[in-house]
Amino acid sequence: MRTIISLNHKWVFRKGVSTPPTTLPRDWDFVNLPHTWNGIDGQDGGADFWRGTACYVKELSKAELPQAERYLLDFPAVNASADVYVNGRHLCHHDGGYSDFKVDITDALEEQNLICVLADNSDNDRVYPQRADFTFYGGLYRGANLIAVPAAHIDTETDGFPGLHVTPELDGEKADVKIETRLVNADAALTLRYAILDAEGKTVAETVSNETEATLTLNSVHRWHGKKDPYLYTAVVTLLRGGEELDAVCTRFGCREYSIDPEKGFILNGELYPLRGVCRHQDRPNIGNALLPCHHEEDIALILEVGANTIRLAHYQQAQYLYDLCDEKGLVIWAEIPYISAHMENGRANTISQMRELITQNYNHASIVVWGLSNEITMMTPTNDDMLENHHILNDMAHQMDATRPTVMACVSMCSIDDPIVRIPDVISYNLYFGWYGGKPSMTGPWLDEFHAKYPETPIGVSEYGAEALNWHTGRPHQGDYSEEYQAFYHEEHIKQLFTRPYVWATHVWNMFDFAADGRNEGGENGMNHKGLVTFDRKYKKDSFYAYKAWLSDEPFVHICGKRYIDRVENPSHITVYSNQPEVELFANGVSLGKKTAEDHFFRFDAPNDGVTQLTAVAGECRDEACFRHVDEPNPAYIFKEEGAILSWQEINEIDGFYSLNDTLGDIGASEAGKALLDTEVLPRIPERKGPLGDDKESDTMKKIRQSFTVVRLIRLSRAPFTKEELLDINAKLNAIPKA
Repeated sequence: MRTIISLNHKWVFRKGVSTPPTTLPRDWDFVNLPHTWNGIDGQDGGADFWRGTACYVKELSKAELPQAERYLLDFPAVNASADVYVNGRHLCHHDGGYSDFKVDITDALEEQNLICVLADNSDNDRVYPQRADFTFYGGLYRGANLIAVPAAHIDTETDGFPGLHVTPELDGEKADVKIETRLVNADAALTLRYAILDAEGKTVAETVSNETEATLTLNSVHRWHGKKDPYLYTAVVTLLRGGEELDAVCTRFGCREYSIDPEKGFILNGELYPLRGVCRHQDRPNIGNALLPCHHEEDIALILEVGANTIRLAHYQQAQYLYDLCDEKGLVIWAEIPYISAHMENGRANTISQMRELITQNYNHASIVVWGLSNEITMMTPTNDDMLENHHILNDMAHQMDATRPTVMACVSMCSIDDPIVRIPDVISYNLYFGWYGGKPSMTGPWLDEFHAKYPETPIGVSEYGAEALNWHTGRPHQGDYSEEYQAFYHEEHIKQLFTRPYVWATHVWNMFDFAADGRNEGGENGMNHKGLVTFDRKYKKDSFYAYKAWLSDEPFVHICGKRYIDRVENPSHITVYSNQPEVELFANGVSLGKKTAEDHFFRFDAPNDGVTQLTAVAGECRDEACFRHVDEPNPAYIFKEEGAILSWQEINEIDGFYSLNDTLGDIGASEAGKALLDTEVLPRIPERKGPLGDDKESDTMKKIRQSFTVVRLIRLSRAPFTKEELLDINAKLNAIPKA
């Protein structure tokens, strides 16, 4: 029978080695798997994390292996390309850093063996991803196994095939379950036993056949129904010769029907099931992608706590254990390949192989409902014939390999809704950052309405939206200030727009967790993207986390926002409380500030700010506490000062009824005097470029976005060469212009 043993212990490792050694190096570093070499330098900024070829070496004695006729090395993922050697013999090359691959090493084995793996995450023009906003950690970051099998066995080598594919076809209370398998070294004496076990392990259907395909019937099927009832069966295929069991594989699966309706959204087993959730990057501080099961478990627990019912697993195939957890918990999954940001003419073969492996290896997961073709692929490369052909190939291949699931792609906001690439997949989602990279949060809903009106037969969703937040705080948040308060406001606005439009088939917050992007230099902590609802270390849930919990979770709670914003100038202080309970009462130093209801789950209070104020929020049986104190001047520790920035938010004088640098180009331009000031003193000094800051060639959407930039945000993003004195002078002139 098949035996699987871990090979994670005691490898030797060195970076910069591209030739496998002939003996075990004694002066290299000893490491255990999973392992990456970018756990530190991939998270500290500078876009300088080490990319190249590194070598992993391990000794293996044949006498210590289980008795078998064939031996396979199994690598759940090596980033990004791998070459496998046994005793100096090259046995395998694999491109793609997120999928499983196996190699038969039987014929290369001797009594004492040297296994060498060259892992390469260097820059190239053929293996995705190469240009993306996250760190490409190199290494054997999901470990390694050895699989011992008989000569005739069930195939798990080809494209990481799990040994069987299971396709339930439902008809009311009945399900016909087709089970397909493949054999290696088959002969006429072999038979296959197919069985289905229920969740308690009881056999509920069984047959024996000489064929590699069988259909078993479940007459009273128990459906997989998302978080409400994530019921799973187990399919088992056993290879027999004369009654003797040679090999066996199994997989869990769920029986469910679903559709994506352009008017009603996602429908599961005939019921409306709005998909509201998050995106997930998998990395952690110091260990990068080299995760243990406990890390996946913690992530899923936090996602469930926020109340999400869907995850977009961005931007690559993730660990099988993670998909298993999603099956068990009933989370609905968008799975995709890292065909991202920049189309490479030499990368087509790699997109095809990564898509083939993604579908082959994950076909049985009940949680997965769509296959993602690409992400923001038109960001750096305008749509061209080669890109379109590549997407048609992937789309057709996905349908041929899996007729049960639709395809999807995530479009960058600048991609026109009329672009031919948008017409290729079955459903569409857009990455919309109105209110962060430009525009206002209020633009998101109307943009979706415009798409829906023009293309009413195309299901539309939002695959990314978010704003960055670190431990910066203010009583008057602004777009681009990286404060926790602005992020909370941003998500409040988006929740009210997105969750009240039933035609939006899915929404995925970018991102559930802060993650490493070594090329970033934002918010005061280099190397990170801080759009997470939870910090990188998973220790702190930002206020925005609780905004979603208020809408999505049934677990009673109450949360006072701004707990880290202790020193406050404003009096009274505006307090927001999130809760999924119908009524909240807030106490300040024991005195009730009243009871309030809020249909949007966002409860607003004004609390006196004299001395030290202890807040207590009560909602039913739930309580939460916070404390703040009055100060005469803003605490400078709360204010983000961008490196090289010449003006902080607090230095911009604002006068009620008059303009300032914190008003948008569109608002200021509505005034004749304001427009004249912009045209003479601001816009001529803004560098022209295509994109969010645009020129005459930019799309109508981007022109709208540009008009919704504040003046100071436009100047900062464009790096226009203004001095502090010039900006203060312009602000003083704006302060003299009444708002239109």
